Amino acid sequence: MRLCIFCGSNAGTNPVYLEAATRLGQTLAKAGIGLVYGGASVGLMGAVANAALEAGGEVIGVIPRSLWEKEVAHTGLDDLRIVDSMHQRKALMAELSDGFIALPGGVGTLEELFEVWTWAQLGHHQKPCALLNINGYYDRLAGFLDHMVDEAFVKAPHREMLIVEQDIDALLKAIDSYQAPTVGKWIGRQET
Repeated sequence: MRLCIFCGSNAGTNPVYLEAATRLGQTLAKAGIGLVYGGASVGLMGAVANAALEAGGEVIGVIPRSLWEKEVAHTGLDDLRIVDSMHQRKALMAELSDGFIALPGGVGTLEELFEVWTWAQLGHHQKPCALLNINGYYDRLAGFLDHMVDEAFVKAPHREMLIVEQDIDALLKAIDSYQAPTVGKWIGRQET
């Protein structure tokens, strides 16, 4: 099994984010779960990769040539795949992975997670998508997603597809037991 980790190329201001990224990398490696990530050596990305490597885990980095050329690529990886675009990066990361976890990050982290979650909602895959809600980082986002359900822009089963946990072990347990729902995408007038 391999899990794709989306996370910041920065570490954030609170050291708890870096600590959690390190713990996640260690936990994945010790559980024999491979790590697929964006291939950078900096921020939370570098922390999760370094921790997995140090614990003897499989780590696959996928990085666009434009970022590799700016010297943020992790040169200590045995498997660093250089692609031509961000689109190719996301497609390859999704292909290599059995599920997806977002740690704290910025717009890119959200974009990556929302894309694979959308693919799941449309039935393009049945892989789990999750937020590791470290220190309440995603509380407001989770609340807004609930608001989208209340306003009938998202069906409740689709909202429930996104696993949200604060604890790494609870998150991995939820991913392991994940079953994709069988529900249509569209909300019609009769369903409002």
